[in-house]
Amino acid sequence: MVDDLPRLAQADDYMRYGRQMILDDFGLQGQLQLQNSSVVVIGAGGLGCPALQYLAAAGVGRLGIIDHDVVELSNLQRQILHTDKTIDTPKAESAAQAIAALNPRVTVDVHPTALDSSNALSILAPYDVILDCTDNAPTRYLLSDSAVRLKKPLVSGAAQKFDGQLCVYNLGDDGPCYRCIFPKPPASEMAGSCEETGILGAVTGIIGNLQALETIKLITGLHDGKASLLLFSALSVPPFRTVKLRSRKPTCAACGIEGQKIGSVEETDYVAFCGGARPNWLERGLEAGRPESRIYVKELKSIIESERKHTIIDVRPRTEFGICRLPRSTSVPLNILLANPAPHLPSDKSCQVFVVCRLGNDSQIAVDAITAMDADLIVKDVVGGLRAWSNEIDPTFPVY
Repeated sequence: MVDDLPRLAQADDYMRYGRQMILDDFGLQGQLQLQNSSVVVIGAGGLGCPALQYLAAAGVGRLGIIDHDVVELSNLQRQILHTDKTIDTPKAESAAQAIAALNPRVTVDVHPTALDSSNALSILAPYDVILDCTDNAPTRYLLSDSAVRLKKPLVSGAAQKFDGQLCVYNLGDDGPCYRCIFPKPPASEMAGSCEETGILGAVTGIIGNLQALETIKLITGLHDGKASLLLFSALSVPPFRTVKLRSRKPTCAACGIEGQKIGSVEETDYVAFCGGARPNWLERGLEAGRPESRIYVKELKSIIESERKHTIIDVRPRTEFGICRLPRSTSVPLNILLANPAPHLPSDKSCQVFVVCRLGNDSQIAVDAITAMDADLIVKDVVGGLRAWSNEIDPTFPVY
């Protein structure tokens, strides 16, 4: 006698997924819903890797991975699907390889391309749920507007330093979109990346796993349908707090029903809307537009080795000064120097002052402040900072 129950794709799927199928309100139906669902993850980095890992392990039938970057050594501290062996491999391909090893039953679509207004709708349209695992404002607005247009939920995560946040946008008929909550983007120069601000890898793991959890709840009908913003801080007790979000804003330019609306996704320049591209601090630190106030590392080396009077001020945060430093340099973090430069400067006007930082950007700010206070002092900053010192003078000098 043959029963009329629907069945999973393979007989051993019951053993593979059994521990979650026996959960109340999940059951066989929940597993079938996952098996027949599709999810696209934008960003195979710190957030995307744990999200992809747990979605694949749970048995989501089809996963799309969108990422145009390649794996770098600095990624491995938090981007757990990548390994030393996949360095220089496109992240989307590296993540797909890891998923295939974890659960070969999952169909994976690899998109090693940058998502923009010209291709977003066509790439995202086939999937049921969209995951925002990116780290830049233009893509966040693009994904939100696309989710509104496609009428799909957007599970958005963010993480920086010791903190993270999670929200499901465009949820149901009245859930707010990203523009409802953040109608204006931050200035491009204020939106720091993990490279600039730092990130604890476990924090991205927590937020990425929560994104996977919210997605599973949406697919299986376990989500309560209420929009909220979850805030996480690794150093707070308790570490989680939830903020209830208002309903969809009637005047929202993307999802509202009143007021002026944005143009179509295809016609919107999201980079321009967010104030232009994120600054390339490495390139900026190497610009020598004011040669009278800048010095190259090779010249600095010769001065250090000579008997000429000089002092070196390192304006990085003290934590970074503790990682590496030039010999006989003094730590004066930028905020302290800007508040009152005088106590940190030599009284002997013939003593040259050289200011150094990580890439050669903060040091320029410091030189301007010192010069404004004492125009008679010879003060210069180091072009390219300590990164240039490592590249041109001492290859063993740590780069982080």
